[in-house]
Amino acid sequence: MDIKGSVVVITGASSGIGAATARAAAAAGARVVLAARREDRVRALAAELDGAIAVRCDVTDQAQVTALAQAALDAFGRIDVLVNNAGQGLQAELEQLSLDDFRAVLELNLVAPLAVMQAVLPTMRRQNSGSIVNVSSGTTFADVPGTGGYVASKIALERLTAIARNELEGTGVTVSAMIPFATSTEFILSIRAGRADAEAMTAGAAFDTPEQVADAILELIHSGAPQKDLVPAAYGGTR
Repeated sequence: MDIKGSVVVITGASSGIGAATARAAAAAGARVVLAARREDRVRALAAELDGAIAVRCDVTDQAQVTALAQAALDAFGRIDVLVNNAGQGLQAELEQLSLDDFRAVLELNLVAPLAVMQAVLPTMRRQNSGSIVNVSSGTTFADVPGTGGYVASKIALERLTAIARNELEGTGVTVSAMIPFATSTEFILSIRAGRADAEAMTAGAAFDTPEQVADAILELIHSGAPQKDLVPAAYGGTR
């Protein structure tokens, strides 16, 4: 899909990969809909980007997800791209993993992306075109102790993405998975539990910038490929 002139909805757009993707998409000529819980941040970002709008949205709230899709349609009359980027980390060995924390991460990392997909798909079907990119994680390439809850949510998202792609074959709508590696964002600061363990695990790692991930997301939108990863070959990726 050509990003120029398209309407791009981005969740988790208040910082990190989401904000970088918004800037990259706007620079490429897209009209951007910025969605996040931190309304002050997305409003400030929208003020920087020509034609962008900001929508406060907690993607775990069905009513707010429905309102997000409607806001995009009210502003621009169409929805061409969805980048499902909102998510949260969780670090704990399985014996100590809080079930409440696990349920909350599944709700945000897996159920919410499906809810947003369901909100935009009727419009994309009517248009006979659309691109959905679900942002996963390079942690799905390994079985690292302490990552089980988080990886479970993201590997499930990858399978949901692949099945949605097959179900939508022939409709003009593509569904793809973006799999970043370690990225310099607020991810660890906002982790639901186990921040100290996560910081220790990533100490000394070579981090990508959010802009590198944003560029890869735009490439994926353009190509419509099933997935793209930034995982080094040493860890099983294609980089």
